[in-house]
Amino acid sequence: MNIRRASPAELPLLRDIERAAGAPFHTLGMSWVADDEPPSLAELAVFQGAGRALVAHPERAGTGGDAAPVAFLLWEPVDGGTHVAQVSVRPDRARRGIGRALIDRAERDGGPVPVTLTTFAEVPWNAPYYARIGFRVLPGAGLTPGLRAIRAREAALGLDRRPRVCMRREPGGRAPAIMPA
Repeated sequence: MNIRRASPAELPLLRDIERAAGAPFHTLGMSWVADDEPPSLAELAVFQGAGRALVAHPERAGTGGDAAPVAFLLWEPVDGGTHVAQVSVRPDRARRGIGRALIDRAERDGGPVPVTLTTFAEVPWNAPYYARIGFRVLPGAGLTPGLRAIRAREAALGLDRRPRVCMRREPGGRAPAIMPA
């Protein structure tokens, strides 16, 4: 798998990946997530222009070139950490470590700082998955001002129809030893 920064030409493909990655939410009765419009090209361009849009490509056998991306990750600096704003993997490429590889790359690009994200608490490929790769749920008192603002924005968008959590992983892929109360 080749992970690198996204090019401007790839941005429309990220929207397609997001649509495909959202489809499994239909099976959980979460059509409002599955049918949500992906980030606009303008929104994606902000991340891409800042060098914070990553793509994962399978390497084409024998050509040395990249096939179309199969996953992407958007990140931003939030309160001294690296915040994963979005990570999406095509369902036919899930369970191959691509999401984790993207998160690990964002961690390297963001510096030796904690990585945070917000996600659905009870969706199997959300919080339970992130816990398996070293993230731990942050209690409300452990949220930084930036993370509180992100959660408020998510609530305003209606994402709190199902329980959501903020999670954190320490540099090097380690879960925090003790989460602040």
